[in-house]
Amino acid sequence: MLQQQQLQEEPNADMALPLVDQADLVMISGMRLLLSVTALLTLIINPGKLGVPNQLAWLILCSYVLHSAVLFVFLYFKHPVVHGKVICWLDVLWCGLIVYGTGGADSYFFPFFFFVILAASFQRGLDEGARITLASCVLLVLASVASTPELIISHLLLRTTFVMALGYMIAYWGGLGLLQKRRLALLREVSQQSNPRFGVDHTVASVLQKARVFFDASSCILVMREGDAAQWQLRTALEEKGGHAGRVSQLSEAAVAPLMVFDASQSVLYAPSLRARLGLASVLTGVERGSAKWQRLDAHGPQGAALAELLDARSFISVPLPLHKGLGRIYVISAKNRLTRADAKFLLHIVAQVFPLIENIAILDKLASGAAYRERQKIARDLHDSTIQPYIGLRHGLSALRAKAAADSPLLADLDKLIDMSGQVIGDLRRMAQTVRGGAQREQVTLLVALRRQAEQLKKFFGITIEIVSDSAFDLSDRLAAEVFQIVNEGMSNIRKHTTAREGRVTLVCDAHALSISIENAGETSSRVEFMPASIAERAMALGGRVQVSQGADGATAVHIEIPV
Repeated sequence: MLQQQQLQEEPNADMALPLVDQADLVMISGMRLLLSVTALLTLIINPGKLGVPNQLAWLILCSYVLHSAVLFVFLYFKHPVVHGKVICWLDVLWCGLIVYGTGGADSYFFPFFFFVILAASFQRGLDEGARITLASCVLLVLASVASTPELIISHLLLRTTFVMALGYMIAYWGGLGLLQKRRLALLREVSQQSNPRFGVDHTVASVLQKARVFFDASSCILVMREGDAAQWQLRTALEEKGGHAGRVSQLSEAAVAPLMVFDASQSVLYAPSLRARLGLASVLTGVERGSAKWQRLDAHGPQGAALAELLDARSFISVPLPLHKGLGRIYVISAKNRLTRADAKFLLHIVAQVFPLIENIAILDKLASGAAYRERQKIARDLHDSTIQPYIGLRHGLSALRAKAAADSPLLADLDKLIDMSGQVIGDLRRMAQTVRGGAQREQVTLLVALRRQAEQLKKFFGITIEIVSDSAFDLSDRLAAEVFQIVNEGMSNIRKHTTAREGRVTLVCDAHALSISIENAGETSSRVEFMPASIAERAMALGGRVQVSQGADGATAVHIEIPV
């Protein structure tokens, strides 16, 4: 009963399982091969009492040795089949056949079932281990009944009970170990320093998404207010939106009142109790910060029930945010699963790890924004004095030269083109100076418009056609959008400067995890030279991304950039 109570305090360990470690796979495959060889040697030394014809027992054990050896060889070549669910269930069937072929209820190979339970539990968690345990008991009974003419029921029940009890203990232990690994992995992920270029919003959205996925929740809500601000900020990660937290919503004090009804130092859990399964009400419990004792919050019971109905939640947990200046709470809401006290405690650990870091990022962001504003003003002035003015002088000189040329001069068309080109450059520089002085626009469409404008200029002045293909659904912060513009612009310039291609294509695709940029040029007849664009690689690495260059047989070159978002 104690183990069952403890188990109810743990979330489902089968959710978002980590990849199986290669060392664990080697150990499991080696143990399987060792057990199979040991069983065959045991049968050679002491055949014992066989419940089926001797030849069938030998066939079963020899086949199991071959099966184990084949899996061990597959593991050596890193074949993915060696760590799937099917292998665990095949092992259960092999154990049943071995018990059937070596005496049934009297077989001394029935402990082989524990090997399968161990492997399943420590790889896939409690639920899979429990299923394997139940299947092992059923196969033990069937094999014993089928192979033992004079079956002793008490003997069979004793062994079956032993497999059931010890198997469940092993499954629980394995599930708990796997859960701890997942928790440590999540804490490591959310504690990593976010790239300052992405800002606070990206960090908070990432934390909400990871928390929602970890708890297998339907949504995750964050409500907070900085200092004495009049408006509250609301962020939500929803299951149907893939965990994307979207933009920040501003709410009034009255709008967030239902979410901030609990004490600022109180973690709460609303979940169906054992009585609720009998038709009685769910229970709202809470624990004060620094305390380990949970108490029923009868005074807030109606608010808890109303909040659960508002959030469409079967169960929810909420913990306060450890903010130095401000207030806030985070909610994890589940429409189908029952959240536990252990979930609430772990959520408290998450926010204790993350939000001091987020406050530091916010401070650094404000300092960086102030310094960047002053630097933009200086750059804008320098740009006007050192670049725009000389281009204006150049254009005036070209205009004067055209005025001196004869009416029938063959250079008039070229002079008109140069004057037009200089006018375009002056306009671009002025727009750039305005953008630098005022900061990047937050409208996402600005990035695509700017890229297509650059592509049009390449086509007009140099005859190079570059197609811009973009997923219209992606959304980037202003800083990241500015970096992406520089990366793509450099890539298009490289097509003009370093290739003879007259056509190109830029593709931008963004999902929940990364922004992928592909810059391709059509095939060219000149000899190919392997290269890595230094400027693009440096910008991508500064964003935590990577660059890969590939060349096709037709001479086409593609630069692939992947930036985490």
